[in-house]
Parts: sequence; C-alpha cells; structure tokens
Amino acid sequence: MARSPRARSTAERPGGAVTLQQVAQHAGVSIATASRALHGATGRAVGEELRRRVLAAAAELGYVSNAPAQALARSRSSVVGLIVHDITDPYFGEIAAGVMRVAREGDLMVILAATFRDPQLELEYLLRVRNQRASGVLLAGSGFTDPAFVARLGERLAGFVEDGGRVVCIGEHGADTDLVTVDNRRAAELAVAHLWELGHRRIGVIAGPGELVTVQHRLDGVRRALTARGATLPPDRVVEADFTRDGGRVATRELFAARPDLTAVLALNDGMAAGALAALQEDLGRAVPAEVSVVGFGGLPFTVDLHPALTTVRLPLERIGARAMELILDEPDHRGARRIVELDVDLAVRSSTRPARG
Repeated sequence: MARSPRARSTAERPGGAVTLQQVAQHAGVSIATASRALHGATGRAVGEELRRRVLAAAAELGYVSNAPAQALARSRSSVVGLIVHDITDPYFGEIAAGVMRVAREGDLMVILAATFRDPQLELEYLLRVRNQRASGVLLAGSGFTDPAFVARLGERLAGFVEDGGRVVCIGEHGADTDLVTVDNRRAAELAVAHLWELGHRRIGVIAGPGELVTVQHRLDGVRRALTARGATLPPDRVVEADFTRDGGRVATRELFAARPDLTAVLALNDGMAAGALAALQEDLGRAVPAEVSVVGFGGLPFTVDLHPALTTVRLPLERIGARAMELILDEPDHRGARRIVELDVDLAVRSSTRPARG
C-alpha cells in the first residue's frame, strides 16, 4: 500500500540530488518498477496506472534521470556479482553452489567477493560491480542493523538498478529489493521447542555479532519460544562471538564459566556449534549429550560427521542461492511489488541431544 504524500515527503533529502530510491518510496513501488517506468527498460511493461504514479512522484520530487547511465544500461555484461561475508564459511559455499548452478543454465558468469563482515567493503564492492556493468548482484548473508549504513546501502542498490542492473538480497538487508529468506525467528523456535520437550530448562545461547540482523532475529525467536513457555533468557545465558568454530569454542567456555549449571547449548550457526562440541568435550570435560545437549543452526553437510552427530536447524542453503539467481533471471513483478520468497526450514534431530538428566 502506498504511503500518504505527507508521510512520503520525509524521504526527500534536502540539499542533495533526488535518487531513484526516493522516487520509488514516494510512489510506493519497488526500485525496479520505478526504473522501468522512468527509463523504458526492456522486459515486461509497467502498467499505465503505475507509470503515471511513478512519473508524478518524480515530477513532485524534482528527479533528474541519469541519461548517460541509461545509455550504458543497454550494454550490460554477462556477469553477476555475488557478495558474501566469508568465503571460508561453508554456509556461503552452499549458497554459492546454488547461485552458480542456475547462473550456468542462464549462460551467466558469477564473480564472488567476500566482505569479512566489513560493511564499508560491502559498499565498495557494490560500486565495483556496478562499474563493471554487471547484469545483477546478489547480497548474501545477514544485513547490518546500523540505520546510517542501511540508508547508504539502499542508495547504492538503487543506483545499480537505475543503471539497468537487477538486485536480490539473500536475507533481510533493509533495502527495497527482491528478497529470498527464511523465517529465522521460527527456525530458532524449532530448536528451543526441541530442547524444551527433552526437559531442558537451563538453556544457553552462543550467538554471532549483535550488529547482524540475522543474529537479532534468531535471538528474538529464542526469547519468543521461552516466553511462550513461561521462561526467560537472562543476559548471562547469552555470549556473542565471531560466527566461526573458534568463536564458538571461546564463547562456550565463557558461557559455562558464568553458568556451569546449563544442560543445553543452542549455537546460532553450525560452525559455532562445532566449536561448542570441542569446548565441552575437550576443554571442560562435559559429556555430550549425557551432560549437555547441543543444537546448531544451518544444516551444513559436515554436521552429520561431527562426534556426536549434530542436531541442527536445517536451512535449504543451496536452494536459497538457486532461487535468488532465478529471480535475477526472471522478469520482475509487473505489479511493481518487490518479490519475497520465504523457504521452509526443519530440524534434523541427531545424537547431540537427549533428555535432560533428572
């Protein structure tokens, strides 16, 4: 639903050029639809009512089209950029496999860049991909919570679309783009429900960096599941660390130093869960699952080979990557709405969890 003119006027940026993103927000449409309406991009036509709405918004805001950029957009390359957080993390490897499989079928080449969770590097890579006239770009991994960064990211993505490229976010980034995601809150609830059914009442969480949207959503799901059962998640039961095996190992030692009475650990990614298993069994001398149960998050293939095999929330990572690439190849929604694809998750129950003692 389009917002009222009074509400939309706050999107204007005094003293600066009006961007395509602001026109799209003012008209209540996606960036891609605004671009097609203003620049006559190839592909599925924009409906007359939407076109008039976008043109009216552009006139009201004083938007000036970038004519050289539009001329350049007619000669896009056969390259798609895939920007991930960490190339060594098998989570992103699974996503990349899905992206590249579909790209090959569409005769496109994927260039891969890792940001190491540096938001400024993410912005720089987007600019480089745009300058290479890539046909599309996919942002994989969690978005960041900083409002100033989210605003800058939205402007950079809007510029990419204005030049004729396509954008799909994998995971919520706060941008008005097509999106492929999972319900991280519900996924975390599945993990908590499993532990609760096994009788665990003292559950600790090892989480990734708090500035990541994904971490916040998964913690929200943990708290929501506990609240529904009349329980809480005290601060001393949560430790943040790097989203890595080493981060999980350090976080687990810190968690049990504060709460040695815990009977279960939920790690918010599988790499951290592997570190938790090592910390519990090798560093702390705790038997898993006889004394402490462990649940991971991601469903990566290596988790079945851990000792013990890891119970984990299974995300369809390769399918997520494939579906995102399909959106790059498909024509955008002719109604002007952003396309949001939410894929299902499930819980793979293995031998790292068992009923709580007593």
